[in-house]
Amino acid sequence: MKVGFIGVGNMGGPMCRNIIKNTNHEVVVYDQNPAAMAACAGATQAASLADLATTCDVVITSLPMPAIVEQVVLGDGGLAAHMRPGTTYIDLSTNSPGTARRLHEALTAKGIAMLEAPVSGGTVRAADGSITIMVGADPAAFDAQRPLLASFSGEVIHVGAIGMGSVAKLINNQLAFTNMATAAEGIMMGLAAGIDLDKLSQVILGSSGASSAYKGLMTRAMTGNFAAAFALDLAHKDLRLSQQLADELGVPTPNGAATLNLLRAARGLGLGPSDVTAMIAVYEKTLGKEARLG
Repeated sequence: MKVGFIGVGNMGGPMCRNIIKNTNHEVVVYDQNPAAMAACAGATQAASLADLATTCDVVITSLPMPAIVEQVVLGDGGLAAHMRPGTTYIDLSTNSPGTARRLHEALTAKGIAMLEAPVSGGTVRAADGSITIMVGADPAAFDAQRPLLASFSGEVIHVGAIGMGSVAKLINNQLAFTNMATAAEGIMMGLAAGIDLDKLSQVILGSSGASSAYKGLMTRAMTGNFAAAFALDLAHKDLRLSQQLADELGVPTPNGAATLNLLRAARGLGLGPSDVTAMIAVYEKTLGKEARLG
């Protein structure tokens, strides 16, 4: 099978390389960054989206924004205009349910199957092949592509029809970011009280307050490392999408709304390109104190 992979950056690159390593599929890549394509050793570099789309049996995208996904698929010279009937499109991006359904409707009309398959686990788990993939798709389309998805993930979960993959991803990310915001508040309370933050962290890690979000703060922001493993700008985008979904559903999400405002404040400080754990800097600048271990 010939697999096309569009968007081989921080997340897409490791996933693509795992497909190359773990399968016998012929892989073709396309990215605006030539270095990112070159890093996918063993893959053929496509000259354009059209070049990739016309020759591949399955086309995968891993892109940062819903608007970019929609442009790549439905825009002039996009995938929908060039993929052949009977082929399959898989989107690994974090998207909105509405966008996923629009893409599905347009592609179905052209005889192209679609899976929306957002991923969770970050760059480390993308690299080691242990990410979780939540898939919205027709059951037959899911079954047909499950081996391919399993080649670069630790768990593949079929969560329902198109749209439900995005719902699962947005809820998961909302939980992660609101948890992190609450952890940041707790850390700053401890700092203001004068407790040894190393001792406080030891208590939290062995108690009910422990979470992957807290561990992220502890290992990154609290060591002064704000280099982006998951950019705050992307977290803001994901949480904004989750709040739009909550508004559509009529579900009150006061914690989600408060965390979105915290991320807005952090972006206002110029921290958008930094790691999402940099949200704690809003509290640090307000209080004039830095929360650091050691």
